[in-house]
Amino acid sequence: MSQIAIRARRLFTPAEEIAGGVVVVEEGRIIAVGRRDAVELPTGAREYDAGQWTLAPGFVDIHIHGAGGHDVMETDPSALTRVEETIARYGTTSYVATTVTASPEDTCRSLEALARTAKRPRAQGDSARPAAELLGIHFEGPFISPARRGVHPPEWIASASLELYGRLVAAARGAARILTLAPEMPGALELVDRALADGLVVALGHTNATYEEAIAAIERGARHAVHVFNAMRPFSHRDTGVLGAVLTRPEVTAEVIADGVHVDAPALQLLLAAKGTERVILVSDATAATGMPDGNYRLGTFEVTVSGGICRDAEGRLAGSTLTLDRAVRRMTALGVPLAEALRMATLNPARRLGIESRKGALAPGADADLVFLDDAMNVAAVMTRRMPEPAAC
Repeated sequence: MSQIAIRARRLFTPAEEIAGGVVVVEEGRIIAVGRRDAVELPTGAREYDAGQWTLAPGFVDIHIHGAGGHDVMETDPSALTRVEETIARYGTTSYVATTVTASPEDTCRSLEALARTAKRPRAQGDSARPAAELLGIHFEGPFISPARRGVHPPEWIASASLELYGRLVAAARGAARILTLAPEMPGALELVDRALADGLVVALGHTNATYEEAIAAIERGARHAVHVFNAMRPFSHRDTGVLGAVLTRPEVTAEVIADGVHVDAPALQLLLAAKGTERVILVSDATAATGMPDGNYRLGTFEVTVSGGICRDAEGRLAGSTLTLDRAVRRMTALGVPLAEALRMATLNPARRLGIESRKGALAPGADADLVFLDDAMNVAAVMTRRMPEPAAC
């Protein structure tokens, strides 16, 4: 079997920092990790010297709409390949493709195309370039609040319909992973029950819920909050709303868009103080404009305009981002978050939320060989995915 031993100045597993570490990979899986003097290298293993780089698990993005000029709701497989290759250059090796509200027909067509990609068999060594792995589908809509819809088209926002939900899940063909909903809608709690029975993570988002309405959904099993602070009822000391529930319930993870545009630094610090780094997840909410110059791009079925790297719709509202997770990690360290904890928010935390932490988000025996190599400025220098025989420079 093909084995490779990768040496680096330091490793973040991310739970542990290991100086002078080595990761041994065999057929796309990690078989050993530790200090170089404590790991016995297999006979005949090729050695790869990562020099002075820092080695960490590949990033896991559970909320992303597109990149490289393409949207995940496009039905052409080549569009998704472009998305996957673009985000891999910035260290994201796994992702959950996120839909936006559209007509049921358009949404189902997109879901069927995504499901075909998610179930396509891929062997180790079948990719010459780094490409992120599609883990599944995140339904962001249509079961959201019209009052907090953001840029979601109002004509396709739907009530909490078990029938429509069933259509979407059927079209996803087993690839559905996350359902975002507004818990205050009539019938939303029944939808929470159904989604949990189907094995989905239920997330609170695009919601005008009161504290009591949000708590009711959490008590039913909702365990995640989507782009916290954005498209949510604002916090007030006498009307804490959904944010009061999210910030005070430890079982709820909170994703955040740390691009310096969607959430100001004091709010990020408040989130970290309330939740702790182990319950915050960095997401990109990236659009097709990510990795591309300013211009006009697609988000779902509508157009957005990017100026100065900021995405807005025709009415001037924020419409996703051009963020990449390496930038999000750097922003958190600039706020004083230790690197290990910033990396955790982009690796282990999202993997754990999906229930796949034994396979993704960590440098550990048995995990997929999804690796990111960072230089001293924490820029991505190279990437390796489980389908590659060795790291590739970015």
